Amino acid sequence: MERAVPAFAAREGEFVGLADFCLFGADNGWPIGQEVRFRKATLAKGFAGQRRDVAGDRLRRTAAPLVHFTVASVIPGQNSSPSLIANYSSVMSPRDATRASEILDWYDRHRRSMPWRALPGERTAPYAVWLSEIMLQQTTVATVGPYFTEFLSRWPTVGDLAAADLDDVLHCWQGLGYYARARNLHKCAGVVSSQYNGHFPEEEAALLSLPGIGPYTAAAIRAIAFDKRAVVVDGNVERVMARLFRETDPLPDVKSSLRERADSLTPDERPGDYAQAVMDLGATVCIPRRPKCMICPWVDHCLGRDIAESLPARRPKPEKPTRRGVVYWIERPDGAVLIGRRPESGLLGGMMEFPSTAWREDMEIEDISDVSRHAPLAATQWSADSGLVRHGFTHFHLELRVLKGRVGAGTPAPDDMLWCSIDSFADQAFPTVMKKVAEKVLRGG
Repeated sequence: MERAVPAFAAREGEFVGLADFCLFGADNGWPIGQEVRFRKATLAKGFAGQRRDVAGDRLRRTAAPLVHFTVASVIPGQNSSPSLIANYSSVMSPRDATRASEILDWYDRHRRSMPWRALPGERTAPYAVWLSEIMLQQTTVATVGPYFTEFLSRWPTVGDLAAADLDDVLHCWQGLGYYARARNLHKCAGVVSSQYNGHFPEEEAALLSLPGIGPYTAAAIRAIAFDKRAVVVDGNVERVMARLFRETDPLPDVKSSLRERADSLTPDERPGDYAQAVMDLGATVCIPRRPKCMICPWVDHCLGRDIAESLPARRPKPEKPTRRGVVYWIERPDGAVLIGRRPESGLLGGMMEFPSTAWREDMEIEDISDVSRHAPLAATQWSADSGLVRHGFTHFHLELRVLKGRVGAGTPAPDDMLWCSIDSFADQAFPTVMKKVAEKVLRGG
């Protein structure tokens, strides 16, 4: 049999790491002329054991094969036993291929079970990948699980979601935050259903053109759903890369560098599993506080393990401002309360609310008679005895003064508003801050 020499085989006098051949630690680097004798004594034994281990592992594994094996000679001109070389990508260095192999081996043993994650050897449907990734933005896996299950039970396909009423989607979204994501979810389902016949495109450029899909989500769909190479970088991946390569510059300045690092490690083979493996590593082992370095599959490669908790570095966050406003609880004698819909664009767009003033930093709530003039209806018996409602958004704190008033029976609702019984509140798509308002009033402050 003709032996193929690997493209990365070292020449006389060059430094080469034994870890490049999956045998030894990553820090070995000896002149090739000094290690030939050592290798000749160890390679035959080592590769024989390696072949047995790999063969056994592949028989046990239910997922797609991890590597392609090629016959190669380790030392040019030597009659060494043929080696097994990981053939991930023509542009990957041997060390990067080794890292990819190690994290995939770890993932095969320790992958997390999630409602949207396919079984080993299977692919997740693009609809499920997209839905879960949109839900997981700024939200935890534990929180998303029940929402994901509920969405799939109500709208099993992207066509079903496209045909759903937006109010129903927003109502089902309550508790996941960032309602703009729910509106874009609905819009995206409509585009995929009408323009792509209900099938998500595979190419990142096409995915990026869809409402609510950014670079991370497009890459995740391409890699996980279609098993096509894409560089998937979320917060977990950034943290892993910053520590692995000891990137000490602060975020967001170092984002492009971290993406380049992630790109260098992303294999052609099993890119979806690789992406999920690194995200799992960041979520369960390379965690922000007290990372579990001793059980990390990449600990021997990690350049920043001695300062792991300080990476990635971040610029100090500016202090959140506090905005204030007045929310009007206007009630009829039959107990119905006036509600309206917020504008489609902007914060909490399209959600239902009790009418309120603008929320401003310079807003001071002192004179009830003054602020009552801005109410949508001229009510009587205004009172502000329910106290303040406080809520935190990503970029600011909010304080709302609840102003209660009454109107006569049969008073019509203003345009774009409606009367809603308290018993029907659960059917409305109220954001959390408005639920706090209702709770404050109904509990008597």
